[in-house]
Amino acid sequence: MTAYAFRIVNVFAEQRLGGNPLAVFEDGRGLDDATMQALALQFNLSETTFILPSNAATARARIFTPSFEMPFAGHPTLGTAHVVRSIKGGDRVTLEMRAGIIPVRAEADRWTLQANAPKTRTVAASREEIAAMLGLDARDIGAQPLWVDTGSEQLVIPLANVAAVRGCQPKLDLMQRYGSVELPGGGSRSMAYVWCEVAPSGVLARFFFPKQGAIVEDPGTGSAAANLGGWFLSTGATRPIERTIAQGEQVHRPCRLGLIVDRDGAIHVSGRVIELGRGTIEL
Repeated sequence: MTAYAFRIVNVFAEQRLGGNPLAVFEDGRGLDDATMQALALQFNLSETTFILPSNAATARARIFTPSFEMPFAGHPTLGTAHVVRSIKGGDRVTLEMRAGIIPVRAEADRWTLQANAPKTRTVAASREEIAAMLGLDARDIGAQPLWVDTGSEQLVIPLANVAAVRGCQPKLDLMQRYGSVELPGGGSRSMAYVWCEVAPSGVLARFFFPKQGAIVEDPGTGSAAANLGGWFLSTGATRPIERTIAQGEQVHRPCRLGLIVDRDGAIHVSGRVIELGRGTIEL
């Protein structure tokens, strides 16, 4: 048997047992696609990543949920970069992903990624249908919802106030109807990112997705934070834009995500990464 080393890190964490957990395999060589997918299911975290050699970047990173591979995701990018630095050194790394090459930089243990330029499209569902999907009233929907893609396409839904964000009770069947996108390799995934502004420069956010026949909530979603930056750009917000995003309070895993959209329109997402432990899997 071969031993494969992995690390558990918490991303967007302000305390050791906070943030969004991630498993990172230090060297994925020798693992085929099916085994990577099976390992992601074994860990059963929102994502597990595998570091591989790259001719175009510091390292290649593959990202798996328990059920499919993703082209890009925020907290796996930051957490993987943290492990790559530990192995190779340097506070600036690039990660080759299916969504492209993502630059990541660090100041101590706080990492920042630069997302792809956003692509957007309108939402076919009505405000009433979106509200019903979230278990809310149509008056709880704020400005225009949009599909936004800075590496992973998601439904970005502004809500009217904090009470609406905290009061969401998504319906599985309606999320699969109104909140689904096709995956590049076939099949689909469903999700909803809800948020509202909190004075003076904060955002309260939640991210929902189906898992094994139920709706679950992600504690900290960097790809959605990047897509929120894309939403601001697409709706004509004055740049530069800087927000601190609070996520995870409802699932008792507090996360703090930094979002900056600079004067040139580049989108940056940041957060602290804490390594929690290491181990090996023998296969």
